[in-house]
Amino acid sequence: MRQIVLDTETTGLETSQDHRIIEIGCVELVNRKLTGKHYHQYINPQRKVDEGAMQVHGITDEFLEDKPLFENIVDEFLAFVGDAELVIHNAPFDVGFINHELSKLAKYPKSIAGLCSIIDTLAVARNKHPGQRNNLDALCKRYAVDNSQRDLHGALLDAEILADVYLIMTGGQVNLNINDQSSVDKGSSGTTSGIRRLSADRKPLKVIKASDSELSSHQQKLDTIKDASGQCVWQDLTQ
Repeated sequence: MRQIVLDTETTGLETSQDHRIIEIGCVELVNRKLTGKHYHQYINPQRKVDEGAMQVHGITDEFLEDKPLFENIVDEFLAFVGDAELVIHNAPFDVGFINHELSKLAKYPKSIAGLCSIIDTLAVARNKHPGQRNNLDALCKRYAVDNSQRDLHGALLDAEILADVYLIMTGGQVNLNINDQSSVDKGSSGTTSGIRRLSADRKPLKVIKASDSELSSHQQKLDTIKDASGQCVWQDLTQ
């Protein structure tokens, strides 16, 4: 399955005020693995960037002056997303802006949903974590995804971060394949085709016993648990 994790930056918040896309960032997943392929493009919106929006992403009017128009990059963009499934955080926002850009052009579909199916990771997060903050920064903290380089919003960086969050939030790898030897150990369906047995005469594993200080610290921790809850199951089992 091919998926495209997508993010945009815009001149403002409302397409009703004819705000436009100024940056598109996409990263490709195939069978829930990052392929290293990406699409990244800045776009001249032919209008001013709102001050509030510029404070979010840091993209200035001067920077965008020599960038191509959406109509000049639309074919390349649509070819990249193809018939993939789009993974977008707060999808109605980005999809709304993509559709707004498409609506200005003849001979193109008026909705990206006609070409691609769409997953809204914000809706997924709200379903998994109701009543909690579910913006991208909050999800990075919840799932221990490094977003330390995200001082400002950027479409490609945010798409890369969202890809990590999405994979963890929806279950990580589909299957356990440590060596990625798909042609050796797996059939075309991705299921294990055989069990690799260890040699019976292999060397035994080295057993490292806990030191006296480690045992003492462990016992103190168990005592703390018992004092706090009135019971420590581990102590009950070992007594």
